[in-house]
Amino acid sequence: MSASLPGKRDLPASRYNLDTYWGRVRQSADLADPRTLFVSSAGLESAKSLVSSYKLRHVQSMTPELWKAKKVVDSTLHPDTGQPVFLPFRMSCFVISNLIVTAGMLTPGLQTTGTLLWQITNQSLNVAINSANANKSTALSTSTLIQSYFLAVSASCSVALGLNSLVPRVKRISPGARTILTRLVPFAAVASAGALNVFLMRGEEIRKGIDVFPSPNEAQKQQMAKEGKDIESLGKSKKAATIAVAETALSRVLNATPIMVLPPLILVRLQKREWLRRRPRMVLPVNLGLILTTSVFALPLALAAFPTRQRIRAGNLEREIVEKVGEDGMVEFNRGI
Repeated sequence: MSASLPGKRDLPASRYNLDTYWGRVRQSADLADPRTLFVSSAGLESAKSLVSSYKLRHVQSMTPELWKAKKVVDSTLHPDTGQPVFLPFRMSCFVISNLIVTAGMLTPGLQTTGTLLWQITNQSLNVAINSANANKSTALSTSTLIQSYFLAVSASCSVALGLNSLVPRVKRISPGARTILTRLVPFAAVASAGALNVFLMRGEEIRKGIDVFPSPNEAQKQQMAKEGKDIESLGKSKKAATIAVAETALSRVLNATPIMVLPPLILVRLQKREWLRRRPRMVLPVNLGLILTTSVFALPLALAAFPTRQRIRAGNLEREIVEKVGEDGMVEFNRGI
């Protein structure tokens, strides 16, 4: 993101009001805009140069071109490392990366082997996305990464297979209700394992803490910029890490809910229509269309549930942080996405 580029002067966090949910939705829609995936390396360097020009005070005010450059930088670079996030694991590629996997999990009549393969594929993608977009102030060891991966895969496969075997045994429900319950099994597996995946992948942050920074007001920022001072870390906080990881896990569940619930329920209704009965080959493209449409709208809504750059009272964190900024002092940290 732009915070990782040279220069003492901070860019406005967004052209939208991030104190409101809908402001964060619009900001998240920018971050998830797949058009930024087509920006070339030269285009990225040009965007970085323009953003740096503002931060170095060579450009005095925000312009449409500068907002566009900030959008490219924010959707491409990791805020902690300043390096591009691997393209398939960026939030701007999230809908595309997940489309085929989600369609596979939601395929009607999926057998045991197919269920296992798609759940493994989904959790592999989740591990990659969570790792690529996590807070990087606390390193994750390879052994922890591998252990977290296998635990998440085991959890998702266990839930999926367990519910698939349980639903047929449920008595006193109509065939239609049984069909709906069967179609919702992937949601239960994805939601539970997805949240667990985040906690496992980012458990090191909770154990060691993440960097917390003071949250100066605009006047203080301008004064620091004039004096050439950087905003330095106040130290690592385990409580801030717990908040960051918990909010990210919840946002994953919020994102999965409409994507894994609405398309299968709508498809059940559509499959009863004469048009789709006569054209069974259209089930797959219809399913893909439903998933794509839902995903495009669901991702910004889920990402906006919590601010990416979280601001909180120091009194809610460790005593070491409170001693530096006071009980009512405001601090901030990168939640990760």
